[in-house]
Amino acid sequence: MAVITYLEAIRQALFEEMAADDRVFVMGEDVGAYGGAFKVTEGLIDRFGEARVIDTPISEIAIVGSAIGASYMGMRPVCEIQFIDFIACCFDMLTNFAATSRYRNGAGVPIVVRGPSGGGVGGGPFHSLNPEAFFLNTPGLKMVEPSTAYDAKGLLKAAIRDDDPVLYFEHKFLYRRIKDDVPEEDYVVPLGTAKVRRAGKDLSIVTFGAMVHTALDAATQLEAAGVDTEVLDLRSLAPLDRESLLASVAKTSRVLVLHEATRTGGIGGELAAIVAEEAFEYLDAPVVRVASEDSPAPYAPPLEAAFLPSVDKVVAAAKRLVDY
Repeated sequence: MAVITYLEAIRQALFEEMAADDRVFVMGEDVGAYGGAFKVTEGLIDRFGEARVIDTPISEIAIVGSAIGASYMGMRPVCEIQFIDFIACCFDMLTNFAATSRYRNGAGVPIVVRGPSGGGVGGGPFHSLNPEAFFLNTPGLKMVEPSTAYDAKGLLKAAIRDDDPVLYFEHKFLYRRIKDDVPEEDYVVPLGTAKVRRAGKDLSIVTFGAMVHTALDAATQLEAAGVDTEVLDLRSLAPLDRESLLASVAKTSRVLVLHEATRTGGIGGELAAIVAEEAFEYLDAPVVRVASEDSPAPYAPPLEAAFLPSVDKVVAAAKRLVDY
């Protein structure tokens, strides 16, 4: 085991998969000589050269479109979107081409589209997006968001080896703040598998990405108040580990769904619907959601703090739920 950061775990996954498979290559804006906006791809070009670490024009639709074409020719591209907000620029390629390819003509599109998501760094409305709900309604796309360095490496390796398009959202707030013991030997974290980060019996907090750490901090405070909280890290949003979700509900009978994206139309509504339809008999209270406000992300730190979910907001919502 080696203790490495979330960012280093992503870099290691890229290095190892490129070394193991000549079909894997990286493309995106400034991923080569500059090493990426957050230095995730630093050093790749020195090892693998310009033919496999490709600096592209500033055109996300061109990046993803050419990656789809390369995948049809047997390659396995990993596209970096410099800030995940700009994945909107390649929406057509992802939803109308990559996602439908296997259904239309039986051809998988083994591409990974990865990039920094989320707020907490004062990025404002163009550099703080959590876009999972945009794509949740698109069959054919797989989607993951790791919360730990271990998962960041294992999920990315699994995504690169997958034969279908995978959206890989890496939370920029975690890049250098989170460290983990990560095995030096090869491993993957299978897509579609959730993990219980903390076991409990009174309340389930269902979440993913950076919000896992918010949930764990809230659970510590709730423990002092006599509330035994379970934290379920979904890790994979599509495919979704329904069995783990429903098992947690059956165990605690109270569910709080936590996500960083804005509340209306977010994944929390879908999770609440699954619980209501498939586990209603276990519920002792309504499903509660904690999410960001329905607003663009503010630049000013005090406004951003008010906009984002926080430990205090989670604790308050959890106490109301337990007292219901």
